[in-house]
Amino acid sequence: MLATYRPLFAIPGASRFVAASALSRVGGAMFGVAIIVMISTRRDSYGLAGAVSAGGIVVLAVAGPVIGRLVDKHGQRRASMPFVLGTFLAGLVTVVLSAVGAPAWTLFVGYAVSAFLPEMGPMSRARWAHLLREEPDALHAAMSLEQVVEEGAFVLGPVLGVLAATMLFPEAGLLLAYVVFTAGAVLFLAERRSEPPVVPHDERPHGLAIQRPGVAPVGAALFMVGMVFGGNEVVAVAVAEEAGSTGMSSVILGAFALGSALSAVVFGTRTFSGSIARRFVWCALAMFLLEVPVLLVESLWGLTVLMFVAGSATAPTLITGITLVQHLVPRAFLTEGMAVAITGLLIGLASGTALSGILVDSWGAHETYALPVGAALAAALIAAAWARRISRSA
Repeated sequence: MLATYRPLFAIPGASRFVAASALSRVGGAMFGVAIIVMISTRRDSYGLAGAVSAGGIVVLAVAGPVIGRLVDKHGQRRASMPFVLGTFLAGLVTVVLSAVGAPAWTLFVGYAVSAFLPEMGPMSRARWAHLLREEPDALHAAMSLEQVVEEGAFVLGPVLGVLAATMLFPEAGLLLAYVVFTAGAVLFLAERRSEPPVVPHDERPHGLAIQRPGVAPVGAALFMVGMVFGGNEVVAVAVAEEAGSTGMSSVILGAFALGSALSAVVFGTRTFSGSIARRFVWCALAMFLLEVPVLLVESLWGLTVLMFVAGSATAPTLITGITLVQHLVPRAFLTEGMAVAITGLLIGLASGTALSGILVDSWGAHETYALPVGAALAAALIAAAWARRISRSA
């Protein structure tokens, strides 16, 4: 299995940009939980904490495609570095505002400005797409490796953020997040050998990435995948709290992430033929079918096992969806196109988190698992409805 991934790190500069992007993504994964812990501790208000966090996610979702377009036009280092440094400065201001007890509206502004940051995932994947443009099997393995990095970041990041905030001071988690994200991003952008070349301006097609045929439907399907993630996170906390064992929520979510990471490793070793659009449909359908059994089991350990199994379909769905976007856009729109896909995922995550919180109060904890199950079904239906047209566009 390792033989599939070993050649990737033999590419000059690959190990450096992978390590740097992983570090930056760990910092990025700390933001959400760190801002919530900081504000809820200082202001004793989860409502305010959730609102500030949601505002940051909205800004991040808008910023992703915009910065991605600038990256495609001007290059990764030139376009991203000002935003990386600006994010760090705005983050420091936000930390200080919290520590001195500034008015709540200043936290909204500070955190929103700090969320206007470049996304490491699309830029790292764009490097692989450039380096392995003539080797589709190796590129498939690289996209799977990227998903493993994402899963690892979202397991490790929140733990570090909570530990820093609870063991040091409330702002320590967010401060650490900004430092780690910035350090990783600067190191990533400093590795110039693997940076994709910019397509000359007179060779760039007109329009936006989201206007390319098939991109919007893939983004919509990934929006639903994001709702699966957001719903599972909130419901895991709710069912564990309802059962009087709050700590089990991290076990349930950890099992989901572990199942996804392991499946990404295995998925990267497989070679496929045929339509990527059809493969996307099957992956999304598998995600739905493996999520359905959680509606029937209420035991926390039973849910842990089922979520591990359900997680095994999410990484293949994401890998295939993002790879599909690479086939739907011209090289000049590559980073922007992948940022659109990631943006759909992020907005879905935020929507799933917010909606599941409302449903837990009105339906009950376990019953709210109907939300991620329904979202998984919707993802499969969207992928199936557009499969033929997406396949032609790809």
